[in-house]
Amino acid sequence: MIQMFHVSKSYASAPPCLTDVTLQIDKGEFVFITGPSGAGKSTLLKLLFCAERATSGQVLVDGRNLGRIRKSAVPFLRRNVGVVFQDFKLLIHRTVSENVAFPLQVLGVSRVECEERVRKMLRRVGLAHKAESLPPRLSGGEQQRVVIARALVNEPTILLADEPTGNLDSRNGESVLDLIQSIHDQDRPTVVLATHSDRAAARGDSIIQIADGRVSR
Repeated sequence: MIQMFHVSKSYASAPPCLTDVTLQIDKGEFVFITGPSGAGKSTLLKLLFCAERATSGQVLVDGRNLGRIRKSAVPFLRRNVGVVFQDFKLLIHRTVSENVAFPLQVLGVSRVECEERVRKMLRRVGLAHKAESLPPRLSGGEQQRVVIARALVNEPTILLADEPTGNLDSRNGESVLDLIQSIHDQDRPTVVLATHSDRAAARGDSIIQIADGRVSR
C-alpha cells in the first residue's frame, strides 16, 4: 500500500528533513509515527499526499510512483487519501455541513448524494446536532471531529493524521483517538498517524520511530 525506498528530503541551505528512509505500510494497517517535534514526521506525511516531493528515492502509494506522477493526476490520487491536520484548516465562515461537503463538491458529487453522505458522516462523528454551526462556535475537540468527517466523507482507502490531538486537552485527545480507532476497526482504511505521544502510539498495529530525519521500525 505505502512504500518508501531510500527517500531523502531537503531544502536549500538547511539540514535534511528526511535521510535514507525505507519503510513499508501494508493495506489496512494502523501505524503510528513517533518522534519529537522537528523530527520529520510531518514531512514524511506530506510526501504521501504530494504536498511535497522527495529530493531522492522512491515513494509508492498503492503501486504508483509519486515521483513520476503528473501534476494533473495529483487530485485523482488525493481522492483516495484523507488528511487530518493538527491546525484544523476549517473554513470559518462556512457551516460544519459545508466544510464536510467541500471535498465532495470539488469532485462534482450531486447535491442530493452530497447531503446524504454529509449527514451520515456527521452522525458517525457525533456532530449531527452541530451541522449548521460555524467552526468558531465549536470546541477544539468538535472542530477536530469536523476535520475527521471531512477527511473521511469521500471514503478514502488511506487516512493520514498529523498530530491530530496536538491542540487538544487529554480528554478530547483521547476521544479523537477513540474515534479514529473506531473508524479503522469498522472500515479498515490504512491509517498513518503522526504523534509525539508514546501513550497514543500504543494503540497501533506498529510504530515507526523517527529522529533527526532517520527512521527505525
